[in-house]
Amino acid sequence: MAEPPVVLERHVKASQHAADPKSRFLVWVAEGFGVGRFPYAPGTAGSFLGLIWFALLVLTGSLAGFFVGLTVGLVASVILCGVAERITGRKDPESVVLDEIAALPICFVPWLLMERSRLGQMPEANAFFDARTIWTSFLLFGLFRILDIWKPWPIRPSQKLPGGWGVTIDDVLAAAFVAVLSWLALQ
Repeated sequence: MAEPPVVLERHVKASQHAADPKSRFLVWVAEGFGVGRFPYAPGTAGSFLGLIWFALLVLTGSLAGFFVGLTVGLVASVILCGVAERITGRKDPESVVLDEIAALPICFVPWLLMERSRLGQMPEANAFFDARTIWTSFLLFGLFRILDIWKPWPIRPSQKLPGGWGVTIDDVLAAAFVAVLSWLALQ
């Protein structure tokens, strides 16, 4: 059975945009610099990059730098994931993982704030990845992945938002749920 003309036209336009070097670059960035093209569990692969993004944000050495970087990453995710949807002609393409990368650091905010309060300054990034703490980091990572895949309410309905908002907000909500759980555990 042939595809309806409107769908066929959308695929032709998407492939024309994909041939454009600027469009290919923007999709590549939205794909987590190509990580989202992993054949198995691209969201999990992107989330591992989110751990690196978290470490880089901590390396700013300031709480303001952390939150400015986090905000810039989330805004970039909304914009670039929306652009990737338009270019590919697909709603929330599986290969687009910038949303996981940008949102994952939210999981660590309560722990980061607790460590900053305890130390009187921003902790070093290795404070979250040394032999004593790596399992806690992997637990937060795992909870994020479970919630991002399972999508309990209100995560799943949030995906209906248009464009990059719908792509990014479900990951922000999953990370916020993990942050609340970690805050409760730290009390």
